[in-house]
This record gives sequence, C-alpha cells and structure tokens, in this order.
Amino acid sequence: MSDSPSGPAAGHAAAAGAARAAARGLDTLLDRAVAPGFTALGLGVRRRLPGWPADPAPHALRGHAVAVTGASSGLGRRTALDLATLGARVHLVVRDVGRGEVVADEARAANGHPDVARVWRCDVSDLASVRAFAEAFRAEGGPLRGLVHNAGALPAQRTESTQGHELTQALHVLGPVLMTELLLPELAADAGRVVFVTSGGMYTQALPADDPEYRGDPYSGSVAYARSKRGQVELLPVLARRWGADGVSVHATHPGWAATPGLDSSLPRFAAALRPVLRSDTAGADTTVWLLATDAPLAPGRLWHDRRPRPTHVLARTRPGGDEVGRYWRWVADATGLDPR
Repeated sequence: MSDSPSGPAAGHAAAAGAARAAARGLDTLLDRAVAPGFTALGLGVRRRLPGWPADPAPHALRGHAVAVTGASSGLGRRTALDLATLGARVHLVVRDVGRGEVVADEARAANGHPDVARVWRCDVSDLASVRAFAEAFRAEGGPLRGLVHNAGALPAQRTESTQGHELTQALHVLGPVLMTELLLPELAADAGRVVFVTSGGMYTQALPADDPEYRGDPYSGSVAYARSKRGQVELLPVLARRWGADGVSVHATHPGWAATPGLDSSLPRFAAALRPVLRSDTAGADTTVWLLATDAPLAPGRLWHDRRPRPTHVLARTRPGGDEVGRYWRWVADATGLDPR
C-alpha cells in the first residue's frame, strides 16, 4: 500500500512544488538580468515569491554584540541601526568619532538602552590603526556575534594607504582580513559570523593576482574598487577554511544598487540616472542584517544577495585560473604579516 499523497492532497503538493520552481526561476532571471535584480524592483518582487526566507525574530540578537566598520553613514549606519533594533549591542568602528557618536545616539534610541552602542576609532586602510583598535577591543570589547566589513571608498586617483598599499585593496581586503584575524578569539567566543559587504561591480572584473597594487594599467577608481571587491569574493573559500577551524563563518553580501552618500559622491552620474529605482539603505542592508540574525543554517564561504546564495561569476573571463587565488592570498598574507598556511 503506497504512502504517497493522492487525490486533492497530491494536487496541492504538485501545485506548491510548481509554484516554488517558478519562483526560483524568476529569482534566477532577476539575478542574471542584473539591472532589474539589483534595483528596488528586484527585492520587492523577491519578497513576494514563495520561499522567501523568514525575517529574524524580534530581539533575535539580544545578548549578542556586532561590530560594523564604516558605520557613520550609508549602509554601515543603517546596518548598525537595524542590528540595534534586533537587540544587538553595536560597536561602531569609524574614522570620525564625532559622526559615529551621532549614529550611536540613533542606535540607543532604536534599542531603548543607553549601553547598546559604543564608538571605536579605526582607519581600516591603515594596518597600524587596525592593530591598535584590535588590541583595545580585545582588552574590553567582549565576545562578538558578528563583524561586518562595510567601510569602503572609491578614490578618483590612485591613492596609497599609510603602509603604501593601493587604497581600495588596503581598505576592502588587507585591513578587514587583518582585523578578523586579530579578533578571532572574540568571534570564536560567540560562534561569530563575518560579513564582507562587497559589490555587484565585482562581476565585471577578474582577480588582480599579478597586479594587486594596480601599478600596471592606467588607473580607474571604479575598476580598482571592483577589483578589490573581486578579491574579497575570491578569498571566501580560503578564509572559510582558515577561520572555520575556530568556529567562525565568513560570508559576503552585495547590496544591489542602493542610494547612499558614497554612491552620490563617487558615481554621481550613475546615481542620478538610476535614482528612481535605487534601493533604500534599509533594503541595501537587508541581507547583511539577516545573515547575522537568522537562525537558519548557513553554508559558509558564499556570496549572498537578497537572502539567497548567488554565483560569484557571470562572465567566463573573470574566473581565476591556475594558482591565481593562491598568489593573491600570499600577497594578502605577506602585506598583513600573516602566516599564509
């Protein structure tokens, strides 16, 4: 005697399966088409599809702490505020302490508790500043449930960090990797999740394994930015293995096209042309916040967009070959003083 559903039950199950398959197909189409998927339209449609992952429970992060770099404006500010609303104690890691304190006051208002936010000064592109911050945090910061690498910049001209590294690589890759390494004990104490906030622009660029400092080609700020974001994504499997040994998972999110002060200043024509369809800062930060607060099982080392893992390449020419990822990782390790093994 068969235990398989029959009659109306079987029909309902088949219809539900067909609806889920159609939803996955539409989600994939939005993703591959890029423009509609990255805009406010993409998130609006996906939220209405069957299978949209559940929102985190209210106060899902109560009793936990999260550090957010670049938290004084844009997506970093929104991420910190939304995490505070979910009950997290937020550590705002910023260059401008005065601006950080303004956001800290907003977080306190969102959470209702005076101790919910603390501001720390750190220039993430400066490895000495990262080391000083990590030393201070380890002395009194406490366990971390999450570390969000959000700080970013898109310089018009080739600019070097304090240590002489090309700025976007220093700010988006070297500083975040070193900071995470130094804070591994704090992250391990609360099964920490590390999130790199990357960019859909990385889909256009290959890994700069042979020229990470951008010395060989005429400089373009937007290309340098995308190359450094490609670097974040290509390192995910390496870092997942490395940090997973301590029980710390790593993920990357790309927010789509969101309206932020950084976009307005770095790509004003792009921002103006797409203004009607740009995502809000809340929509741009949604998946980052969800990754930190959800109780759903998460596979580490993946790129996420709109609460789903996404392909890391859409163009064959951007796929690394040979030992390119290994060479890039050894450059990162050498620049930060880490053992690459």
